[in-house]
Amino acid sequence: MSRSEQPTVVLVHGAFADASSYAAVIPGLLKRGLKVVAPAVPNRSLLGDAAYIASVVRQIDGPVVLVGHSYGGAVITVAGVEDNVRALVYLSGYALEVGESLGELQGRFPDSDLAAALVYTPFPVEGSDTPGTDVSVEPDKFPAIFAADVDPDLARVLAVSQRPLAAQAFAEAAPAAAWKTKPSFGVVSSADRTINPDVERFGYRRAGMTTIEVDSSHLVMLAHPGRVVAFIGEAVEAASA
Repeated sequence: MSRSEQPTVVLVHGAFADASSYAAVIPGLLKRGLKVVAPAVPNRSLLGDAAYIASVVRQIDGPVVLVGHSYGGAVITVAGVEDNVRALVYLSGYALEVGESLGELQGRFPDSDLAAALVYTPFPVEGSDTPGTDVSVEPDKFPAIFAADVDPDLARVLAVSQRPLAAQAFAEAAPAAAWKTKPSFGVVSSADRTINPDVERFGYRRAGMTTIEVDSSHLVMLAHPGRVVAFIGEAVEAASA
């Protein structure tokens, strides 16, 4: 397969983060000669975020491998139904079923340490007198919960540069589940304190994914970038077959 036919890897970040969370993975993907796009997810609503990522995917000429970290897994579950998406990769992610919300999936399992560290802040909603609610993580607790095996200086930077997630995103049901029709791959972060690893295992098993487990914090792509690059490479090969 020529390079022009190789999939573009689209990296979808999660809640409380931005595209820089893929900073350690992108160089490895580029060295493999892959095209990479790492968009900024609005983090306003599951349906709106998925629609935005779907619009990014539709504008890419050729096949796409869609990678989602954490909440980004829920986003790619919906956006991944686009015709040119050839494979999905979940990193410490949520793989929702049709009609299921983040809150419903998480509610099946014991809370992680994240639940007690969340901060709720109102924000203005254009055209409405009712404010929305932003959800973020207490900065002092962020390093231990999200990034226990990431460089401490970087973890502190990430803690104060969070991209909050609107609370609305937790309640919206997924209208589609791309893993039903697309080859899917999942990384379980077995030392995850942000998402209960059993939530990841359950979603991946239900979807019949090719799965690996990495002894990692939630930010597996910063803690173990080589493993993540190699795993994405497997998905690219499957999508290129």
